[in-house]
Amino acid sequence: MSMARTNIDIDEVACRKVMKRYQLATMKDAVNFALNQLVNEPMTLEEALAMEGTGWDGDLAEMRTVRFPCL
Repeated sequence: MSMARTNIDIDEVACRKVMKRYQLATMKDAVNFALNQLVNEPMTLEEALAMEGTGWDGDLAEMRTVRFPCL
């Protein structure tokens, strides 16, 4: 996991509630936990549809080719 150092202003009360609820020792742990919860949550249909037209660079034909021999 890659980590970056930053300074942020956060809601201390909310952060402490997260720490208590999830038994996290530090505010850093609470922020990382919350970020990972959001990132790993499935995208809603509305969020996915909002991405329409934003562009994509890729080659579907290449992605659809078999990359590994069948075992």
